[in-house]
This record gives sequence, C-alpha cells and structure tokens, in this order.
Amino acid sequence: MSVMFLRNGRFLPWIVLLVMVFDQKWLQGAAATAEEDSSAAEEDASAPAPAPEATCDFFKGNWVVDKDNLNYNSSSCPFIERTFDCRKHGRTDLDYLTYRWQPHDCNLIRFNGGDFLEKYRGKNIMFVGDSLSQNQWQSLTCMLYTSMPNLNYTSIKKDSLSTFTFTDYGVKVILDWNAYLVDVVNDEKYGRVLKLDSIEVSSKFWEGVDVLIFNSWNWWGRRGPSTPWDYIKDGNKIYHDMNTMEAFEKALNTWAKWVDDNVDPTRTKVFFQGVSPPQYKGEGWGEPNVTTCKGQTEPLLVSTYPGPLPEALEVQKKVLRTIKNTVTLLDITNLSLLRKDGHPSIYGFRGPTAMDCTHWCLAGVPDTWNIILYNFIKVNQMLQERPSDVNQLIPKLKPVVCTTY
Repeated sequence: MSVMFLRNGRFLPWIVLLVMVFDQKWLQGAAATAEEDSSAAEEDASAPAPAPEATCDFFKGNWVVDKDNLNYNSSSCPFIERTFDCRKHGRTDLDYLTYRWQPHDCNLIRFNGGDFLEKYRGKNIMFVGDSLSQNQWQSLTCMLYTSMPNLNYTSIKKDSLSTFTFTDYGVKVILDWNAYLVDVVNDEKYGRVLKLDSIEVSSKFWEGVDVLIFNSWNWWGRRGPSTPWDYIKDGNKIYHDMNTMEAFEKALNTWAKWVDDNVDPTRTKVFFQGVSPPQYKGEGWGEPNVTTCKGQTEPLLVSTYPGPLPEALEVQKKVLRTIKNTVTLLDITNLSLLRKDGHPSIYGFRGPTAMDCTHWCLAGVPDTWNIILYNFIKVNQMLQERPSDVNQLIPKLKPVVCTTY
C-alpha cells in the first residue's frame, strides 16, 4: 500500500484524509521532549497494543473506565474558572473523572504537555467562540500547566481577549470570546445589528495565528433580554428576526470565505469544534421524565448516542465541505452527548440556585477534545517532518481515517 497525500507540504482539501498514526515505539521517540523522553516512553509502553483493524476514526468509540485516566486535579490548576470547578463547589461523586475515550480501532497518543509547548515555542494558539470555547481553552491551559507545574505564566484579559502565556516557552494560548464569528455592530437607526455577511471586526485578531480553533452555535438560538443584537442584516436587508438555521448557515459561509481568503495553510492550522449541545432533556438518553442533568453520575457506555444529533452539526458539515482550504472538524458531538454525567449541574459557580447542563466540569470532557486535537497535531507534524519516508514507513504505520474539509 502506497499512500501520498501531501502536495507541496499542504494537506489536500475536500477529501477524507488518510492520516497515519505511527506505531508505539516510534511515537515515543517523536512525541517526548529530550527531558521527558524516558518517562513518556515508560508510560506509552504500558498502553494496550493497537487494534488490528485497518482504519481508525478518532470520534468512533466509547467511554471506558480507567481509574488512572485523571489528567489533573482542578485544585492543582490555580487559575481555573469557577464556572468549571465542580469539585470546589461541592461535587463529591468523582466517578465522572475516571472515564477515558477509547476509539474502536486505535489508541490515542497520550497528551504530553512538554512536547506540546516545545512544538509551539514562540507561537500562538487561539480559541474563537463562546463559553464552550472558553471551556476548551481553560482545559488546555490546565492540562499544560499541571503537566509541568513549575512553569511561569501570565494571564491577561482585555476586552474579548484572554491571553494565557507560558513565558518559559513564549507560547500564548488565547481565547477570543466571539459567539457568532460574524460582526455585531452598533447602528444609529437600528441599534445592535448582527451582520451575517460581515466579519471585518470579528476577524481582526485572527490573522497570523498558528492554530485557530473556531466554534459557534450555542448563542444562535437565544432570544429575549440576553440576546446581544436587536436586528439581523443580510446584504441590504434588515430583519427583526429570521430562521435560526438559515442565519447560522449564512454566517458560517461568511466565516468560510474568510478562511479561504486569509489563512495561509503552510503556517496556520484551522479546526472547527463540533456542536456541544446542552443536555436538559433526558428523552435523548432514554429518560423522558428527566428535565435536567442533576444527579447523573454515569455516562452512556455505548458507541452511539440514542437520541437525535443537533441539526446545527449538519449545517456545520455542509459549510465546511465548501471550503477550499483545509479545516479539520473536531466532531465531538456524539462522544460528548454520551457524557450526561459531565456537566456542572448544581455545582457551577452559582450553586444550587442555577442549573448548568451546557458547560463541562474540569477536569472532564473538554480534556478529551484537547487530547484529540493533540493527536491531529502530532500526526500532521510527523508526516510533514518525514514526507519522503512515508512509503518506507508504511509497515510501521496504522492508518487513521479522519474527516477534513
């Protein structure tokens, strides 16, 4: 079998990309920094051997009990947002910390914070989106800090940007809080206007970033006092409101055009976080009388969520297929829906007076999103560094099928 899918150092768009995950022995040497090589090799050697199947999709699998899985204790992450710190706010059932995502046909590379920081020394990683992007951003900063707890860091918040800098490496992990990706502007006549075809203001921080992880959906269905716009503008037309899915798709098309026009794929890797929907209704997991996630202490130990997937996910995939550039979908919807036990519920910062079945406890499910992100980065890095050796390495490789657009 001979597979080559690089052209001038760029991954081919519009296809199901065959990415190769290297065998365990080769991975240990490539993934560990010189300082951590010995311990990383020891850990990886204890991992179960890769399954014999020919292909692997990171997002097809199931949650398994692994009591050694805890990535970090929230108390060892001093800057964790109170929204996500469930243990601090009284959650005592801790079994939700003991589950690990296991793809059916391969093993995920263990997260190595030192390797990640060395890979992005002097570079910027930016999450762009709403509070679910904040959830993933906070997860990554905690995973990196607790993997090397003596690191120096700074944390600065200004307007929409929260910048966490690991100063020893010059790595910035940034959150650009942006719920819609497109512009919301103040208009003298109409007030706050959501402009579906404009992205000039929103995108001002994105150019030149080394890794961009976008997300948008959670705020699109909001109406009432919390809605941060008064009218919607599409082209020359102004609407008081419009169909949510139609507006969402138009906005994503505007974002997609920005990616094609402004992203240099030789420098910047682009990811899109799939939909992480709220779980306030138990009918999706077979408990129709349940109206919150309160008291949920176990995940669904199946491979496929029994309820319907959100329509917004299909809209995302439809738009991503139109992009000429390469964007990798972090298709976390199904694996996240299986974790009805992973939400703060009454253990968010507002306590028992509020119910949060939208966000995720940390440590928790977003750590898995970042482990998968790390796996994509590692596989791409390996192939870019040794493209001429692909054919020779084929006997040592295990193919992984992952959808990119």
